[in-house]
Amino acid sequence: MNLQKINSLNRMEKSQQRCPSFLAIDFETANYYRDSACAVGLVLVQNNKIISKESFLIKPPSNWFVFTDLHGITWNDVKDKPTFKELWPTIKKYFRGIDFITAHNAPFDKSVLMKCCERYELQPPNKPFICTMQISRSFWGFEYYRLSDVCDYLKIPLNHHEALSDAVACAKIMIKTIKRGYFDQ
Repeated sequence: MNLQKINSLNRMEKSQQRCPSFLAIDFETANYYRDSACAVGLVLVQNNKIISKESFLIKPPSNWFVFTDLHGITWNDVKDKPTFKELWPTIKKYFRGIDFITAHNAPFDKSVLMKCCERYELQPPNKPFICTMQISRSFWGFEYYRLSDVCDYLKIPLNHHEALSDAVACAKIMIKTIKRGYFDQ
C-alpha cells in the first residue's frame, strides 16, 4: 500500500473517532472567598456542537459583595435565589457522561466548584479540567490570553464577566482547538 493511501486511511480513522464530550463552566463570585459563587454558566458540548446551555444566579453564603463592578451582580439580585446546595441537583446533571470540564483560567473555576461542594458537603465531580487560558498560550501561541483577547483573536462574541457568555466563549475556544487537532498531538 502506498504512503498516500496509508495517510488517507489514517485521516479517515481519526475522523471516525468519537469527539470528546465536555462541559464549559464559568463562575462569578461575590467576593474573595471561593465558596461565594453568585452565578454559574454551563455549556454542554457533544460532537463539537453546543447542545445545551444554562446559567443560574446563586445566593452566596454572605451578603458581602466586592466584585459587583466586574459582573454587575448585587446581593439584591441573588438574595431570593437558590443556594449552591439547592441548585446542585440541577447542576450536577451537566457533569454526567462528559470526558472533561473546561474553563478559561480553570484553576479558579475548579476551586470555586470544589469550595462550594465542600461548604455544603456535596460530592464534587471527578472529571479532569482543561484550561483554555493555558491552551491559548501553549497550543495557539497567542501573545495575550485573557478571555477577551482570545475571543478577539478567534472572532468569538463575548459579553465578558457574564457567566453564560464566558462559558459559551470557552466552549467555542475548545471546539476550535479540538478541530485544530489538539487531541491529535
